[in-house]
Amino acid sequence: MLNNRKFYINGQWVEPSTKNDFDVINPSDETVCAVISLGSQADTDAAVAAARAALPSWSTSTKADRIALLERLYAIYERRMDDMAEVISMEMGAPIDFSKSSQATAGTFAIEDFLIQLRKFEFEEKLDDSDNQLFYEPKGVCALITPWNWPINQVTLKVIPALASGCTM
Repeated sequence: MLNNRKFYINGQWVEPSTKNDFDVINPSDETVCAVISLGSQADTDAAVAAARAALPSWSTSTKADRIALLERLYAIYERRMDDMAEVISMEMGAPIDFSKSSQATAGTFAIEDFLIQLRKFEFEEKLDDSDNQLFYEPKGVCALITPWNWPINQVTLKVIPALASGCTM
């Protein structure tokens, strides 16, 4: 059984401000496969404050910096693919072969696709034959809510474009 009761906030794993454990049930056999912590308002506030503090630096990062981060993320994900498949299989009650072949790989496909788009995207665009330019800038801090189905796919489809565009979360 997995026990992950900490939150990753401001670059480190931290204890929740209030203990509020939640059992994750494997739908295939109705056993508890993990225990996680449910966040409180204080945990949310800490995460938002950290994202706001990181925004000035990340929003001004270069396209090359963002590509490098996503490439590192992809490499780590690839190394941990079997771990991802196992956790997804337990959480969703899916057969491990299905989890390996379609669920876990969805994350790498999303990262690859967004890397392709980021490499060819121009954050500055000259308009017509004038001196006018259009600049694409990060919007700010993102709050991302993901559904339960296709767990890693839903996360990567939100997190990766936010990071690629210079937003924090």
